Amino acid sequence: MGKVRPDHIKEISRKLAERFPEKFTSDFDHNKKMVNELTNVTSSKIRNRVAGYIVRLMKSTSNKKSDFEY
Repeated sequence: MGKVRPDHIKEISRKLAERFPEKFTSDFDHNKKMVNELTNVTSSKIRNRVAGYIVRLMKSTSNKKSDFEY
């Protein structure tokens, strides 16, 4: 079984994705740089987890958009 993300990682990720949707993509390295610029997270482990969850959010929103486009 996989690991479950803590709620604080999900909360930070959702807030960043809602506030700055144009700055994030489904590219992990790009999101990692953006999280570093937009937050004061000092731990690279937390920064990477936030960036990874944002990738997941961006992929799910792009899948939802493509479902409605014909």
